Amino acid sequence: MRQPVLFVGHGSPMNAIEDNAFRREWQRLGQLLPRPRAILVVSAHWETQGVAVTASAQPRTIHDFGGFPPELHAAQYPAPGDPALALRVAELLAPETVVQDSRWGLDHGAWSVLLPMFPAADIPVVQLSLARDHDGPWHYNLAQRLAPLRDEGVLILASGDMVHNLALLRWPLDKAEPWAERMQTQFNQWLVAGDHVPLQHVDRLGHEARLAIPTPEHYLPLLYALALQTDEDELSLFNDTVLGSLSMTSVLLQTKTTQSFRQAI
Repeated sequence: MRQPVLFVGHGSPMNAIEDNAFRREWQRLGQLLPRPRAILVVSAHWETQGVAVTASAQPRTIHDFGGFPPELHAAQYPAPGDPALALRVAELLAPETVVQDSRWGLDHGAWSVLLPMFPAADIPVVQLSLARDHDGPWHYNLAQRLAPLRDEGVLILASGDMVHNLALLRWPLDKAEPWAERMQTQFNQWLVAGDHVPLQHVDRLGHEARLAIPTPEHYLPLLYALALQTDEDELSLFNDTVLGSLSMTSVLLQTKTTQSFRQAI
């Protein structure tokens, strides 16, 4: 069965342990989607010079944040790695050089989502880094080479936020900034229409897009999901909420076969 593809708006690391609607939706997906043999994560929180994958057999849980309660810092996600999958990713991305990295682990862009989704931590996880200094089309084209993994039992999970401007985040978060809501609405329209061209060129979209994406690292994982969309996939949005200047909007791509599997459950 071809694996689905996810882009998850991960938001605050606290979503890993708080009981809220976002976490509950991640839990629901983990229960309904077909179990993968392995997971490849593209997280906003691992940027490198060039491309790298985690090659450790036991990646560490990285607490790459500060100022949160001890319960969050104590959280662990001891999923095994998959060195063979890391080598397979390098094979698929050739001739791009892919460093086999044994030092990085699972950052909060990965484990904060996986902890609710697959709490047993018994599915191997590999992370793919975001190469700095490349534009949207470069990342989109690179990601297309990963397509065979879907038929090899690998769930590809991209983790970031389409709208992510922490400098303009104002409390309380129950009201979306008007510009953030407009940009997310525009993104959603392109997503539903399957129009990937403007989504690859957000740097050309003007002032409100620059407010929504002041730096690219939280947006670029979206392109890794969209690049794997086929004519057989149907796209659905979930957690479609804007919190101030941060969006939680997420994307599920699944074939009709996978949808039938979910309906049967």
